[in-house]
Amino acid sequence: MIGEGDGAEAGAVGAGFEAVFVDPGGQVARQRWVDAAWAVAFEDLDPVAAFPVVPGRRWGPGLWWSATTGRHVACGSNAMRIQLAVLDRDPRVVGMAGRPVRLLWRNGAGRVRSWVPQVFARYADGTALLADCPGHPEAGGERALRAAEAVAEACARVGFAYQRLEPPGAAFAANLRWLAGYRHPRNAGRPGLLGLVVEAFARPRPLADGVDAVGDPIEVLPVAFHALWHGHLTAPLDAPLHERVLVHAPVPGARHGGGGRREAE
Repeated sequence: MIGEGDGAEAGAVGAGFEAVFVDPGGQVARQRWVDAAWAVAFEDLDPVAAFPVVPGRRWGPGLWWSATTGRHVACGSNAMRIQLAVLDRDPRVVGMAGRPVRLLWRNGAGRVRSWVPQVFARYADGTALLADCPGHPEAGGERALRAAEAVAEACARVGFAYQRLEPPGAAFAANLRWLAGYRHPRNAGRPGLLGLVVEAFARPRPLADGVDAVGDPIEVLPVAFHALWHGHLTAPLDAPLHERVLVHAPVPGARHGGGGRREAE
């Protein structure tokens, strides 16, 4: 693992940024960042470095099952998990990976620096987002903030973006965790049921009313939650979900403000 200012790497890093990653064959590879950014499918790669295990923390490294790709994404914290959920619902996102690339560069004093962004997300237009998921604005201290500036510069050079993603509000995060439990295709229900549920909310109506109009809530409600996750239905997610929340099918062609997804089934 290459650390910040690792002397063993100092003589090897040239001008500009370089990328270190584990290629599909399991070998550690290294390229100029400007070459690797567009040539390497980082969204398909394993982590280049393991997520740390922090003693005493309630939530440790794990896996997020992505409804976008049908594959697992390595995840290092609860803060990262909720950001993966947000990206998983974004209709622009077509691929995601956890820690697939390490960036190397020299600072103004000529010392080698490195950083591994927590998330890589590929968009449908081929561009990408590299992101970190701090639990609070000061997480990581000055080193993380300096690295953020460098990684943002590296991304700008290739038409990508970098962000330190701000944690969402408590109500939105709770709603997203709930809906995520219904993201798997098995919750679409029997053939034709999803279409009936969406049709029932052609005009805004309370969740319970629309579900009752379709059939047995035990069968229909999971389908409604599945539709809310994927953006076939929409509802305000900044306040707690409840049976009287107004739900409706989005206008065809309009972007779903809650980050709805298209179905991949």
